[in-house]
Amino acid sequence: MSSTEQTRRVKDLDTLKALGHPLRIKLYRALYVAGTATASQLADQVDEAVSLVSYHLRKLAKHGIIEEAEGGSGDARERWWRPVTTSISTADEDFRDAPERDAVHTAVSRVYARQRGELYEGYLDMKATWSDDWRSSAFSSESLMPLTAEELRSLREEIIELVLGYRLRAEAARDAGDVEGRENVAVQTYGFPFRT
Repeated sequence: MSSTEQTRRVKDLDTLKALGHPLRIKLYRALYVAGTATASQLADQVDEAVSLVSYHLRKLAKHGIIEEAEGGSGDARERWWRPVTTSISTADEDFRDAPERDAVHTAVSRVYARQRGELYEGYLDMKATWSDDWRSSAFSSESLMPLTAEELRSLREEIIELVLGYRLRAEAARDAGDVEGRENVAVQTYGFPFRT
């Protein structure tokens, strides 16, 4: 994976449905972290049968989310996969034109929200196994503020730019061989209106 930002904004319902499967979300995340992997390697990570993982990888490939990659070391008969983009996004405005499209987008968003929560809970469950330095660096926060829709949009864009800058620097350092002390880090941010 190169250190250039390649975001794919999903607008079609079929691709959105393909991405909304819980196992496919886990597989994409694991593949993104690995860079390239085989179905066997990913099956070990997600604790599923290789045949099932292969099926879901082919579905992701059919929708252009992942693609075949040059093989690594090991069995030449196994297919190697890699993500096509560095990030995938969806936007509410692309699916609100019809109730059924909106319902699918909401349902898929719920699956992602659940898995993001599970990822953070996994960290909390294993927190004691991390060094004090990592534990002191990890954070979770909530900020409540009275914003306009435009201010929220601006905040979203600034956060995206900030996170992108860190990701590009980290990928460039990793590609240059600077891997000492690096771990996979998930940054989850939310911004949404609510009423009390």
